[in-house]
Amino acid sequence: MAGHTQNEIVIAAPVDLVWDMTNDVANWPDLFSEYASAEILSREGNKTTFRLTMHPDKDGKVWSWVSERETDRAALSVKARRVETGPFAYMDIRWQYEEVPEGTRMVWTQDFAMKPDAPVDDAWMTDNINRNSKVQMALIKDRIEQAAAEREPVPSLAD
Repeated sequence: MAGHTQNEIVIAAPVDLVWDMTNDVANWPDLFSEYASAEILSREGNKTTFRLTMHPDKDGKVWSWVSERETDRAALSVKARRVETGPFAYMDIRWQYEEVPEGTRMVWTQDFAMKPDAPVDDAWMTDNINRNSKVQMALIKDRIEQAAAEREPVPSLAD
């Protein structure tokens, strides 16, 4: 059995701002609460290879891995995969963006399988990803909406 998750959120901000902020991997530690660092290893066209390092878990273990991410601005989509898979047999992620009347809908779809010797199984990881995605998406929504509010022009007194 493989794992599959799909989570989405609507962000009250223009798609250009949502796209720019969520695809600025180097600044992910400021956007996500779970990442201690994001190191860009290489850029080739629309493909970025990077190392993510998480904050220590409750047992003090620091998780880190290399992923690659390929953006398609015209299609408002991103395909990503873990290069260093760690406990995963594979991890493929798709981010999809859509302009909606309320702003921008962002959808994360993750397909994966855990290795047989991983400390958790596919069902556990599915629950974990679903729970964590909701937390991170809410945080990203707040941070992007705050950035959007700061960019709105202030009416002049002459208006």
